[in-house]
Amino acid sequence: MARSAAFPAIAPVPALRDVVTLLKPITWFPPMWAMVCGVLSSGVPVATRWSFLIAGIALAGPLVCGTSQAVNDWFDRHVDAINEPHRPIPSGRIAGRWGLAIAIVWSGVSLLVAALTGPWVLAATALGLACAWAYSAPPLRFKTSGWVGPAVVALSYEGLSWFTGAAVMAGALPSGRVLAVLALYSLGAHGIMTLNDFKAVVGDRLTGLRSLPVILGERRAALLASAVMAVPQGVVVLLLWRWHLAVPALAVAVLLAAQLALMPRLVADPAARAPWYNATGVSLYVFGMMAAALGLGGYL
Repeated sequence: MARSAAFPAIAPVPALRDVVTLLKPITWFPPMWAMVCGVLSSGVPVATRWSFLIAGIALAGPLVCGTSQAVNDWFDRHVDAINEPHRPIPSGRIAGRWGLAIAIVWSGVSLLVAALTGPWVLAATALGLACAWAYSAPPLRFKTSGWVGPAVVALSYEGLSWFTGAAVMAGALPSGRVLAVLALYSLGAHGIMTLNDFKAVVGDRLTGLRSLPVILGERRAALLASAVMAVPQGVVVLLLWRWHLAVPALAVAVLLAAQLALMPRLVADPAARAPWYNATGVSLYVFGMMAAALGLGGYL
């Protein structure tokens, strides 16, 4: 007997490899790096809280970041069906409403792990998940704004991940110095997120996404992104120096100088050279994060 239209076929359970693909492990590295910076900046010996370290790594990477990828792919499934039909949801490998279900379940697992880790980690995780849903899901859908969207991603990937690493090790609210530095690197990461928009300028114009390269023009957006990346790092150098952390201050200053030397080449042709700057200048940026963290933790 043919199945009635009133009782549609249940979508098959997706294969594990397709679920992993949906969660995009390649995107987990930036928040995990920031989380490690948080661990080191706390100054707490890793051996004394290794189980909490494992929980923090899981939260920063496969759980919260993985959730954000699932949420984004679910709410972008119609666009992806045109632009990237090979992805698990538009290709049908994750059929029906399984994509949404995975995002919801993974949000719950993230909150459970965070709750077992501590109240400050739970608060940061809840905020990170709220940002992930608000970034992609209507009615807020912050990704459509070139100002708000990059800020939300920068906060989640850099600030909250750093906060999580410091909080899981300290078992408490991180120090004021740690909070100041992670806030500055989160602000600078807004420029990094803007760089990612140069690869999709044409598509963003056609679909109405108001990225900064679209609303400001490519050169002005590149200049703004460069300034947003550079100025907070300059403040970090001054703070580290004021706190008598001369070695990490010098390290961050040297890394910032190298970025400044590369920025004119980026601004000259942002669309073509944004990937190049991501591989060079952004790498110097995250090494500066690590240097600052090592200084705050007493390692430098």
